[in-house]
Amino acid sequence: RNNIGVNKINFDIDFLRKVPTVIRKNNFNFTITYKYENEMLYLIDIDEKDTEGEIYGIAIDIGTTSVVVSLVDLKNNEIIDKASSGNAQIKYGADVINRIIYSTKKNGLETLRKTIIDETINPLLKKIYSKLSINKDNVVQGVVSGNTTMSSLFLGVYPDFLRQEPYIPPFTKALNLKSKEVGININKNADVYLAPSVASYVGGDITSGVLASGMWTSDENILFIDLGTNGEIVFGNKDYMMTCACSAGPAFEGGGISCGMRASSGAIEKVEIEKETLNPKLEIIGNISPVGICGSGIIDLICKMMTNKIIDRRGKINKDIKNKRIRFNEYDIGEYVLAFKEEYNLERDLIISEVDIDNFIRAKGAIYSGASTLIESLGMNFSVVDKVLIAGGIGNSLNIENSIMIGLLPDIEKEKFSYIGNSSLIGSYLALISQDAKLKLEDIGSQMTYVELSVYPTYMDEFISACFLPHTNIEQFPTVKNLIGV
Repeated sequence: RNNIGVNKINFDIDFLRKVPTVIRKNNFNFTITYKYENEMLYLIDIDEKDTEGEIYGIAIDIGTTSVVVSLVDLKNNEIIDKASSGNAQIKYGADVINRIIYSTKKNGLETLRKTIIDETINPLLKKIYSKLSINKDNVVQGVVSGNTTMSSLFLGVYPDFLRQEPYIPPFTKALNLKSKEVGININKNADVYLAPSVASYVGGDITSGVLASGMWTSDENILFIDLGTNGEIVFGNKDYMMTCACSAGPAFEGGGISCGMRASSGAIEKVEIEKETLNPKLEIIGNISPVGICGSGIIDLICKMMTNKIIDRRGKINKDIKNKRIRFNEYDIGEYVLAFKEEYNLERDLIISEVDIDNFIRAKGAIYSGASTLIESLGMNFSVVDKVLIAGGIGNSLNIENSIMIGLLPDIEKEKFSYIGNSSLIGSYLALISQDAKLKLEDIGSQMTYVELSVYPTYMDEFISACFLPHTNIEQFPTVKNLIGV
């Protein structure tokens, strides 16, 4: 206290219990890990070893479909490792509504909480610790971002009222917790900061994403689209921000697709189709044999199937084409073979079916109609958009032109689009390394105005119109109209 000129000191009983023995283990040489914030010194841990050079934090993005963890060296704020996996909760429901319903069953809420902690986050941390030989007690801070449902389930807070009118979330403000309260496998006295939410279906992943995007400092009109399961969208600039969620489902991360997968090793991320043979040309993450196809690859595939007349604008496969890659099953459902098992020594053919295509068309329709409705609620249209920032785990190879061709993104100038990756994780990282970023994150959450699409008069009509390639109103896609000759 005297050496560093601080009068206010705070510590946990667990810290105090260690002090008498630890200070004597190494002839009164020891290391204290602390945090100084708001003129208060918080004592986190004490160690008989010299661990001054070993101080880490974690940034976590909890998605409905996928979870990503970054380990950060807090001495230099460098991200030193990253791990990701599917959200193990998916076995209880592919989307937030089904998870919420499961939480109402006997022991359902606790099962979901333990599943995200013990079967998803902690195994990812263990993987990182083993790889880098890091002691969990040296991980002394964490920031978590997730949608409102995932944040509630992470804490074991009953979420059922999120889906009931008037759709009131149990909390929206940022929360500061101890890791021992939530069960994350880091130092038990470490602070865990949970990013603030906006509404029932716009959560901390979006406030973190907006922080990472920088749109809150911009004079330009920016359209921010998170291509995830909830399909959150934000439109605005430094003066205002409007937001909505459009429940796109897991298709952008490979969910609900026969051979769909996350954008990871073995995922087909780019597709071309030869006009004469209709054979696909595939680019695969890791340059190995394909395991499945991720979101960016699905966009390419559907676009090329449309331009090569394999499918019509409803997504139905052309029965007049005679080709080994086009076939119909016993239920007369058409499918296109991306990879025969003999080509790559696979256990099964990799195919995309009319059912898969329909799932994806509904997902892209939700995004497009959500964005158009949000902007129209301000009396504007896509012509006023200066930039479009695309976030999410869809894959780094997202092809903007193909995304416009299928009607996922608006038909505006290509140079206005940028893919910014996992903005939720980036925002979590920024909040981890900067107290100012935490404060800004909280400002962003309070400045956003939520539009509930389910009660908006024109949304359902917009959605139905968007469930077509690219849209029932082709005049909204003039460049596509010229290319496909409609």
